[in-house]
Amino acid sequence: MKTNIGVIFGGRSTEHEISVISASQAMAAINREKYDVTPIYITKQGHWYTGAPLFDVKNYRHIPELLKQCTEVYMRPVYGDYKLYPANPKGFFSSSAMKPVGKLDVVIPVFHGTNMEDGIFEGVLQTIGIPYAGCDVLSSANGMDKITMKMILRANDVPVVDYVWFTDKQWHTRRNALIEQIEGTLGYPVIIKPANLGSSVGIGSAHDREQLKARIDDAERYSTRIIVEHMLADMQEINCSVLGDCDDYRTSVLEEPIKSGDFLTYEKKYMGGGKGSEGMQSSQKRIPAELPDDVTKEIQRLAGETFRVLSCHGVSRVDVMIDRTDGRIYVNEINTIPGSLSFYLWEATGLSFDKLMDELVKLALRRKREEGMKTVSYDQNIFNLTGGAKGGLKGAKA
Repeated sequence: MKTNIGVIFGGRSTEHEISVISASQAMAAINREKYDVTPIYITKQGHWYTGAPLFDVKNYRHIPELLKQCTEVYMRPVYGDYKLYPANPKGFFSSSAMKPVGKLDVVIPVFHGTNMEDGIFEGVLQTIGIPYAGCDVLSSANGMDKITMKMILRANDVPVVDYVWFTDKQWHTRRNALIEQIEGTLGYPVIIKPANLGSSVGIGSAHDREQLKARIDDAERYSTRIIVEHMLADMQEINCSVLGDCDDYRTSVLEEPIKSGDFLTYEKKYMGGGKGSEGMQSSQKRIPAELPDDVTKEIQRLAGETFRVLSCHGVSRVDVMIDRTDGRIYVNEINTIPGSLSFYLWEATGLSFDKLMDELVKLALRRKREEGMKTVSYDQNIFNLTGGAKGGLKGAKA
């Protein structure tokens, strides 16, 4: 019997559509002679659907019509229950009310952005106990939050640019003091980012005080935590993918995104539209990046070290920056579920997309086996032990 892979995507995220694209690519790459695939699409309202029409990305142009052809489902938050149940059975007391519509063996989450990639959904999978590919709750959360991530990297001697961070409430109550801190610590220009979004959502650059205030006002629409970073005047962006777990991983060849201006905004990346737009379909990459061997090796080392200290798992992409003025290298961020799962970097490294998906399944199953070797609870009930209730009012730690 084939292993049934549940590919789960979509969700309540500003990067919803990007997730659909990445998942469609991933599902098309899975070897159907070896695996069965169950697509599970989560709407922007949080409803789960499955059905064959979800395989075709063209069907997402008309979501209401698409969902009419699919079955709404859910998974019970019960450890060990990997079944999909119909959310709207024909009769509450009918025999089909709790009859599953399918059973998964392993899950590959292909989410991007807040509420999905940041550890929240990984917690759901962990509660159910189903094997799943990618980072766990902790590494997903740390990788998604740019502030926490940079704190961890800096504490482990991984170079990052100088930054200032604060909350939206602090921005409203201590605006002038924060502006002075930013100008005194970082100067101009700077990059302003919501702490926990990807795909350049809410990101903007500022070259003076008025721009700074406007960009922060925009960023706080998306997140309660804001980070302002020193902006390199002459910067070269390089990306490297990492595959494995924090104890055993390998790095891909490097890519250099070719872009105009400071950076590509979300609108330019995904909403450009039309002939000659700067959307992802027309973005250019130099693979492999044309760099000296020693620089290439150092970037791969830093990418692997970032993956390791954040305890990552599965496939990630680490984005670094080279300061052309002095050659220094800084880690910008990690994408714990990278767009298109970075398949193009692995193909250039010699690993085909179907083999990449196979590796993710193997990693998920291996982690599940290793977790099963750890003690998570005791069979005995301490309340049945002699004197177990004695002194109970003193509390568990008394």
